[in-house]
Amino acid sequence: MSPTAVIPGFPALAREFFCQRLIAQQNASSRTVASYRDMFRLLLRFFADRRGRPPTALTLADLDAPAVLAFLDHLERERGNSIATRNVRLAALRSFLRYAAARDPTCLPVVQRVLAIPMKRTRRPLLGYLSREEMAAVLAAPDATTWSGQRDRVLFALMYNTGARVSEAIGLRRSDAELTPSRTVRINGKGRKQRVIPLWKSTADRLREWLPRIGQQPDSPLFPNCHGQPLSRSGVEVRLQDAVRVATSNCPTLKGRRVSPHTLRHTTAMHLLQSGVDITVIAIWLGHEGTETTHLYVEANLAMKEQALSRVEEMPNPPLRYRADDELLRFLEEL
Repeated sequence: MSPTAVIPGFPALAREFFCQRLIAQQNASSRTVASYRDMFRLLLRFFADRRGRPPTALTLADLDAPAVLAFLDHLERERGNSIATRNVRLAALRSFLRYAAARDPTCLPVVQRVLAIPMKRTRRPLLGYLSREEMAAVLAAPDATTWSGQRDRVLFALMYNTGARVSEAIGLRRSDAELTPSRTVRINGKGRKQRVIPLWKSTADRLREWLPRIGQQPDSPLFPNCHGQPLSRSGVEVRLQDAVRVATSNCPTLKGRRVSPHTLRHTTAMHLLQSGVDITVIAIWLGHEGTETTHLYVEANLAMKEQALSRVEEMPNPPLRYRADDELLRFLEEL
């Protein structure tokens, strides 16, 4: 850096990071920019509340390791965020600080201590998914006599057919659905990756019935709310919970189940796997980078494990009991 170079302050660095780094240089998607924006909002509000200074008065020196750790603790304890969300916020902050350190090398010692903060490990729960009977009950639950019920039926059917993430589903436009001569939908996934998924005839038929009820422009939302805007993530969550509540009366196994929009994606993957579809095809279907993530569905499929176990003859195994012959060993055994 030139001795006469002007070192930008924190507000200028934040603007540069978004406008130059994320948007101009990396061409980050709108979802990525929104994720970083949310991190900054939370961080700036936290510092404003705790230190009584407006965001524009903050400096990079304020973002030291103890302060960042306090912010992460605030996310978990006070906001009730999961460990996964906490790690996402930390990853976004790390990215900004690396950029800031390149622009202002004097803050490198502070940045290095923050970069040394580890990601928090968490247990990975088994993937939840619905049986075919449960999924059928959910798809039939929305009231087909109302405009919103018709939309929900098409939305849930398409999410189950394609395995789309909720953000992908609400981002669909009218032009993304191709019903003639083929029956496909084009999904814009993570990292600006697109994939085209074929549709069942039943899903395509529902879409044909639905299209006259929405805006006729190619960029019209495929699943709008009552104001003509795309449904929000929380809106889909609420509508799905309503559908599950109605479906429970016809399918008692849904009672007490926590069903989220992502559960439909897991259900798609599991039903493809149980139908004998190759795992590499499922990875392409879901838009996974590789098959590592898709292998989680194999791990969660208890029926496949039981089938594999049934092919192996059980070996006789007489019970054995270990008896410690030392007082200290006995103590350790009883812990």
